[in-house]
Amino acid sequence: MANTYDAIIIGGGHNGLVCAAYLAKAGRKVLVLERRHVLGGAAVTEELHPGFHFSVCSYVVSLFRPHIIRELELAKHGLELIPLESSFLPLPDGDSLCRWSDSHRTRREISRFSAKDAEIYPEFGLAMSKMAQFAKQIIDNPAPDPASMKPSELMRLLRLTKEFRGLGSDLMHMQMQLMTMSALEFLDLWFESEVLKAPMSVSGIIGTFLGVRSPGTAYVLLHHYMGEIDGAFRSWGFSKGGTGTISLAIANAARAHGAEIRTESPVDHVLIEHGQAVGVVMPNGDEIRAKTIVSGLDPNRTFLKMVGESNLDDDFVTQIKRFKLRGSSGKVNLAVDRLPEFSCRSGSEHLRGDVAICPGIDYLEKAYDEAKYGDFSRRPYINMVVPSVVDPTVAPPGKHIISCFVQYAPYNIKEGAEHWPERREAFGETVIDTLEEYIPNLRETILFKQVLTPWDLEQEFGLTEGNIFHGELSPEQLLFQRPTSGWAKYRTPVKNLWMCASGTHPGGGIMGAPGELAAKMMLKTGGV
Repeated sequence: MANTYDAIIIGGGHNGLVCAAYLAKAGRKVLVLERRHVLGGAAVTEELHPGFHFSVCSYVVSLFRPHIIRELELAKHGLELIPLESSFLPLPDGDSLCRWSDSHRTRREISRFSAKDAEIYPEFGLAMSKMAQFAKQIIDNPAPDPASMKPSELMRLLRLTKEFRGLGSDLMHMQMQLMTMSALEFLDLWFESEVLKAPMSVSGIIGTFLGVRSPGTAYVLLHHYMGEIDGAFRSWGFSKGGTGTISLAIANAARAHGAEIRTESPVDHVLIEHGQAVGVVMPNGDEIRAKTIVSGLDPNRTFLKMVGESNLDDDFVTQIKRFKLRGSSGKVNLAVDRLPEFSCRSGSEHLRGDVAICPGIDYLEKAYDEAKYGDFSRRPYINMVVPSVVDPTVAPPGKHIISCFVQYAPYNIKEGAEHWPERREAFGETVIDTLEEYIPNLRETILFKQVLTPWDLEQEFGLTEGNIFHGELSPEQLLFQRPTSGWAKYRTPVKNLWMCASGTHPGGGIMGAPGELAAKMMLKTGGV
């Protein structure tokens, strides 16, 4: 068969769809092949129980790049973001802390635990916003290559150095701290109250098999501060209709520019002839050819399964096998017949954002200790949202959805990852038991329950080892080393094969940047 497409994209996750939209917008003939019956990868909405539309995996949005929304006109294609209005921490003693979008209310809440922290909190937010603005120059561009002698690369490094020096000595020092310290050590420099530090520190461990005292987690904290909605840094929100509407809006934009998208179309492997990718092979043996093949899968699945070790250099294979995935989290989704009622605070206003179950640092460290020895946490960190409070479209009237991100749930449990199905129910019950300590009688309101372990995330959504970021966001796996040194600009050692997903720079989350940057790099270099 002749090359019937300019590009075939393997995987209809949000980054693959972004890549497809940009390539199609540039006039290329693009085909997206998605294994599942629904688009979005981990950014997906599914009706799992009649009338209840769940954000099955990814459940909040912040990192999605604003310029992508503008350039692809996603609002026109159905994207609508609803900002989170609060961040709530219930405490076992009946007290609680709620940080609001209103800075004055937040100050009053924090002052009950520390007058000093209440004064410093706005200053901390301002400093982190400045760090995020600096980081924006990095995440919105391909990773700089410090080993390159190309004039363009040298000029870019020079510009970044100049911008870094422009931060001033205090912020320069802070940037170094963020790249090297643990999340807790970094927060200790600012705050004294554990009630404030515990819910802030968990931003440093999301999606990593590390504890809040582990070096390098301060950067992950910064990573979660880099989001913005409508120009407001550090803003988080829901996508109306669930996170799947983000993926569908991108898919609509891609189709509007001529892209072809097929669901229930799994790819068996990449077709390689004479050392270069020329197409894909379907499970039934059918071949579809294209000038360029783009993988929206993680590095492990791309190279060790779709390409195969026999088509790769031994040293490169070794590097890919060393790339840390180590999934450490699961999801529990509940349909309930009434609004959850916390014993420590009545009403629903504090549920218009996220809820953190992490009453102290020792609580978090104990949860991590259990995971280190191959078990899920008996009292885990839970980040819970009730999106139906602000978005009634996702649940029937008077009923609600509870979405719980749960950590730690290590992929490699001591019995072996393949034994997760035997422990899935116990994991789910542990989460509900933990929530019931703060929401009495929660169990009797449950109409439907879905439990996803890291093994389920791998089997159903193609996330190797259940890693939600396609690879840990640890310092040694960032920038020009993501996924490996020498291959951080979306190219691969296989000619005409590119990557466009979270295992590449700038990393994971519903961001869209890997897909956008990969497409623009291909167009710039004539790769498609």
